[in-house]
Amino acid sequence: MFHTPNLNGWKKKYMPKRLNEGFGLQHMKLYGFDDEIMLSGANLSNDYFTNRLDRYHLFASKELTDFYAAVHEAVCDLSYTLIPSDERPGGFELISPHERGFPDPLWHTKRFKQYAKETLEPLIHKKARQKMFPVPFTKEKTFVYPLAQFDVLLGDPKNIAFLDYEFASYTSTEKPAITRLLTNLAEDERLQKSRWTFTAGYFNIDPDICKLLIAAAPEPGVLVPGSKAFEKACTVITASPWANGFYGSPGVSGMLPAAYTLLSRRFLRTVASAGKENQIQLKEWRKGTVGERGAMTYHAKGLWVTLPPQLGSEPEKTVDEAGPSITVVGSSNYTKRSYSLDLEIGAMVVTGDDRLKARLRKETENLEADATITTQDDLAKVDRRVGLRVRLALWLVEALGGAL
Repeated sequence: MFHTPNLNGWKKKYMPKRLNEGFGLQHMKLYGFDDEIMLSGANLSNDYFTNRLDRYHLFASKELTDFYAAVHEAVCDLSYTLIPSDERPGGFELISPHERGFPDPLWHTKRFKQYAKETLEPLIHKKARQKMFPVPFTKEKTFVYPLAQFDVLLGDPKNIAFLDYEFASYTSTEKPAITRLLTNLAEDERLQKSRWTFTAGYFNIDPDICKLLIAAAPEPGVLVPGSKAFEKACTVITASPWANGFYGSPGVSGMLPAAYTLLSRRFLRTVASAGKENQIQLKEWRKGTVGERGAMTYHAKGLWVTLPPQLGSEPEKTVDEAGPSITVVGSSNYTKRSYSLDLEIGAMVVTGDDRLKARLRKETENLEADATITTQDDLAKVDRRVGLRVRLALWLVEALGGAL
C-alpha cells in the first residue's frame, strides 16, 4: 500500500480522511494479463461493475505489458506490505518498506524521494528516448506511447545537459506530452482546424492544460470542416453534481460537487474572456441522481483529437477524418493534483487506422449521449449557487498544500 511522503505530521493527524487524499495518493490503474494490459481510470470497487461510467482500453503487446509491469513492481517496492494479523485491529498489519531495506515515506522522507527517483526515472525515460515514429507512419499503423506522472517523487530533473532527447528537461512524461500536443494544435497552421474532446469526472483542469486547451480551439468565426454549422468544435464533458461520486456524502466531502460547479463556472468565464465561447462548450453528464435506483456516476477521463480533413485521391478534394487520430487514456484527472501530488499512468495513442478512429469517435458519442450543454447562465441559477462554506473549504485545501 503506497503512502505519499507529502502527508505526514500534523496534516496526517488532523486532516479528515475523505480529504486527506488531496495531498497525494497512488492513483494508477493497471490490469495485466499475460501479454495484455488494460489501462483505465477505474478501480475494482463494486461501483465500477454496476453503476459508474469509465473508460477501458486493452492493449495486446508484450512490450507494453512488460513496461507497465516494471513500473508496478517498482512502486510496490516503495510501498507498505499488507499482511494478515490476528493481533492487530482489523485483522491486518502494515509492514514498512524499511523492513525490506528501503526508505520509509514517513520516517525518511528525503531518502525515500531520492530512492524513488533513482528507481522510477530510468524506467519511464527509457521509453521516452525512442524516436517519435520508430517505423514509417502509415494509415494502417497505431503507435502507443506510455505516459507517467510521478512529480511528487521525481522532483526536478538531473544532468539535463547530458540527455539528448526532447523531454529531457522533464522528469514525468504525461503533462509534457499533452502540453506539446496542444501547443502544436495551437501553433501549427496545418492543425489549427482540429477538434478536441476533453473529459474529467472531477473537473479541475490543471491551469497550464486549461490555457492550452483554450488556445488549441479554432479561432472565433472559423467553421471547422467536418462539423455542422450549429456544432461547436471542442467539447468538455464533466459530471453533473448529481452524477458526482461525492454527491450526498456526509461531512466536508459532500461539498465537493458544489466546488466542481464553481470551477466549471470559472472555466466558462475564462473561455468567454478568450473569445472562444462559440468554439468550446461544456457538457454535464447525468443519468439519474446518485442514491436513486438506476442512477450512475461519471468517472471517465481522457482527451481525443480529430485532425482537419485530409487531401483525398482526387486533386483539391478533402476527406473528413473517420474520427479522432489521437487519444489519451489512463488514470489521470488532468488536475493540478494529478500533476504534482499523485502517481498517474496512461498512454497516448496515435493512429492512422480508420477503423480505430471510428471506434474512438463512437466512444466520445457514447459519453455525450447522456450529457447536456451547460452555460454560465445555467450555473448561475439558484440551485447551482455555491455557498461561502464551499469556497472556504476549497481555499483551505489549497492553502494547506493539497488539491482536489
